[in-house]
Amino acid sequence: MNFLRGVMGGPSAGPQPSGADTIQKLCDRVASSTLLDDRRDAVRALKSLSKKYRLEVGIQAMEHLIHVLQTDRSDSEIIGYALDTLYNVISNDLEEEEQEENLAKQVDDLGSQFTEIFIKQQENVTLLLTLVEEFDFHVRWPGVKLLTSLLKQQGPQVQQIILVSPMGVSRLMDLLADSREVIRNDGVLLLQQLTKSNAAIQKIVAFENAFERLLDIITEEGNSDGGIVVEDCLLLLQNLLKNNNSNQNFFKEGSYIQRMKPWFEVGDDNCGWSAQKVTNLHLMLQLVRVLVSPTNPPGATSSCQKAMFHCGLLQQLCTILMATGVPADILTETINTVSEVIRGCQTNQDYFASVNAPSNPPRPAIVVLLMSMVNERQPFVLRCAVLYCFQCFLYKNQKGQGEIVSTLLPSTIDGNSVSAGQLLCGGLFSTDSLSNWCAAVALAHALQENATLKEQLLRVQLATSIGNPPVSLLQQCTNILSQGSKVQTRVGLLMLLCTWLSNCSIAVTHFLHNPANVPFLTGQIAENLGEEEQLVQGLCALLLGISIYYNDNSLENYRKEKLKQLIEKRIGRENFIEKLGFISKHELYSRAAQKPQPSFSSPDHMMFDHEFTKLVKELEGVISKAIYKSSEEDKKEEEVKKTLEQHDNIVTHYKKVIREQDQELEELKQRINTLTSQNEQLQATVTQQVSQIQQHKDQYNLLKVQLGKDTQHHNSHSDTFQVNGIQTEEVSKLKEELEEWKNKHELLLGQLREKDSVIEKLNSSQLEMGTTEQSSQTIKSAGLEHNSELQKELEMLRSQIQLQAAEISKLQMENQKLQVMNATADPVLGDSGATAATSSELEARLEQEIKELKSEVKALSEEKESLKQHLDSSSSTVAILQDEKSKLQREVAESKKEQDDLLVLLADQDQKISALKIKLKDLGVPVEDEDDIESGDQGDEDEDGDEDEQD
Repeated sequence: MNFLRGVMGGPSAGPQPSGADTIQKLCDRVASSTLLDDRRDAVRALKSLSKKYRLEVGIQAMEHLIHVLQTDRSDSEIIGYALDTLYNVISNDLEEEEQEENLAKQVDDLGSQFTEIFIKQQENVTLLLTLVEEFDFHVRWPGVKLLTSLLKQQGPQVQQIILVSPMGVSRLMDLLADSREVIRNDGVLLLQQLTKSNAAIQKIVAFENAFERLLDIITEEGNSDGGIVVEDCLLLLQNLLKNNNSNQNFFKEGSYIQRMKPWFEVGDDNCGWSAQKVTNLHLMLQLVRVLVSPTNPPGATSSCQKAMFHCGLLQQLCTILMATGVPADILTETINTVSEVIRGCQTNQDYFASVNAPSNPPRPAIVVLLMSMVNERQPFVLRCAVLYCFQCFLYKNQKGQGEIVSTLLPSTIDGNSVSAGQLLCGGLFSTDSLSNWCAAVALAHALQENATLKEQLLRVQLATSIGNPPVSLLQQCTNILSQGSKVQTRVGLLMLLCTWLSNCSIAVTHFLHNPANVPFLTGQIAENLGEEEQLVQGLCALLLGISIYYNDNSLENYRKEKLKQLIEKRIGRENFIEKLGFISKHELYSRAAQKPQPSFSSPDHMMFDHEFTKLVKELEGVISKAIYKSSEEDKKEEEVKKTLEQHDNIVTHYKKVIREQDQELEELKQRINTLTSQNEQLQATVTQQVSQIQQHKDQYNLLKVQLGKDTQHHNSHSDTFQVNGIQTEEVSKLKEELEEWKNKHELLLGQLREKDSVIEKLNSSQLEMGTTEQSSQTIKSAGLEHNSELQKELEMLRSQIQLQAAEISKLQMENQKLQVMNATADPVLGDSGATAATSSELEARLEQEIKELKSEVKALSEEKESLKQHLDSSSSTVAILQDEKSKLQREVAESKKEQDDLLVLLADQDQKISALKIKLKDLGVPVEDEDDIESGDQGDEDEDGDEDEQD
């Protein structure tokens, strides 16, 4: 602690000798007193001196205070005094009297140094975590404050100690459930410090149900109308979610986004917002932006955007956007929030396009916002927010881009209402340079990556003055450029023109058609102007380079080669490249390239747009190469491009053919799967029937054995009567079994008919599929497999019919045995006169039933014959299918031979294409690799390519 003693060496900052002596005596009492009351009184006195004599108490008493925390835990009062004393020593929250003294340099050092001493022994932090678990208010509250102060002074070190401590974070999470608001609120502050810049602790806190508890606290406190506790909870939520993809996903999956909607339910009376409410709502909006920030992974952002739309959060934000009486900073942040909620999400963008402002007549929200953007009396930050909202609305939204451009076309202009296009044109040509820049950037975003709209915008005509013919929008932009307006205006117009002309040869032709444009650009680039004009020179060089790179040589006087010669004579190639590099070297360019949202400290710094920086990065290199290319290289490049275009067209055609054939194959596979499943079902049915037949056989054999025993052991009249009764029951059972056999025969007949229909369907499908060469082989193999399966099933059915015929013959034998048994029973019946009538009736019944059984057996034999006929017809069908199989095999062999010939032609064509690609690479033209194509299609492609070359 020598370095701390050195701090006391100042002439006037040292404590009074009496104070130092008192502190020393108190420390001795704490260390040596055996009575708890004496130690408690000494610690209380140290607490009272700790604010005035912070340095002395920290140096002399810290070790004794830590010892008290370790040994006197049974007494909550002394523990509380010790924790308060340590907090006063470590914390930098000084009283006004001490702030007036010349201790400013020592303040920061003291807190940090005492914290370092305290946490040097990690057991001290672990001990403090244990004390925080105590429910006693006088222990828990000062423990929370002390731990918060430690985190403020030495955050990363204390975080690491808590992280490795068993259940360290979980202990602190219990503070949020404390019923005493003071401890709960200070617990929120503690967790704020604990979760700063530590993703591991943020994840643990989130999975300890922090989101649920914090949202409950916010709801209890009144949402946006709550006090500073709501603000603290929102700051903690931001710590947990910002730049933490895992927690963001957990927040979304836990349906916590839906619980944010009530935060933004603002009433009709929006006057008199308190400062705390403005702060709370501002933090709530920032929390929404954290979930949908453009810096998040695209998938996570998209899922959060969809959840916000489905739960009605976006609709609620749009309500605030169109409400009256909302403070300016809340309105600005709401616009920024809506911007990122709709950015790149088609569903949300479509909804935002349908939102109307509550005016009479209703106007689209986009129009109302654009009015604010081009109004120079509006605050600068609000205008930037509206521009960002418009950019996000058009980001990856071709439908929205088309709607904006359509308001500029002659056929759609409505004279009775103000449209977005009219506002943009008005801002583009107003006297306010900031409006010029914002309108130019907004219009450039309407054309971003959309060649169709770039061509349509060429049709826009503007009426300049009464009596003069209208001029095109492109011409008017170049006219303003040549008039020498403000730098900000010219930069905006040049960015618009560069975006418009890039990747659009027709727009380049229109631009070059005006004879004044090229001399103006070369004159601007060639001059040696001041530093402010260098940015304009760089953009002029970029625009001239785009006019060369995307030139289709349709204008004889402005062909690529002539423009290059013009640059060589009037500017010089090296000078041109140097001026082009002014753009990317500019400081404002680097700032704009960092993030999509336009954030500028002042209107003068508003020069570059984020999307435009991407365009510059893409074109700067290719334009530099294009300037140094000769005419011969350009011609070779054009020839190679044409060849590649032809190749791309051929590839596209065959890709389409392949897709169609893939669809056909999928349909055929589905049909095969359906037939296979039907076949499996039928096989399962047959197996079930076989098992049922076996059960009936077993039952019949059991009954037959029982009947034989009864006829052997019963000789009396009563026994004879019982035998006849059993025979009657057996005959009825046999009749039921024959009825079941008859039903099963009918089922088998139905199954045979289904098999016949399946064979006919397969036959017709094979005839239809014979037209496509590539899918024939697959269908043939499937047909062959089905033929073999059908043959197996027919054989199984034949064997089943033979088994059933054997069963029928067994039943006939059993009937004969019953007749014999009746014959043996007649003498016994004749001896008894009393039972003669009954016996004659039974005999008549038996004869009748035997006749019926014979007729049923005859019917079964007839059904057997019909089944044999069906089997014969199925065999003939199988023979026909085998003939078709042999034909299909011959066709496959022929198509294989043709494919081999086509492969040879494809190899030659590939060699030619690779040679052309090598030439293109030597010329410096980037060549993209094409997708691999299946061998059969490559043969067809090469054959077409050879025919084109012969032509």
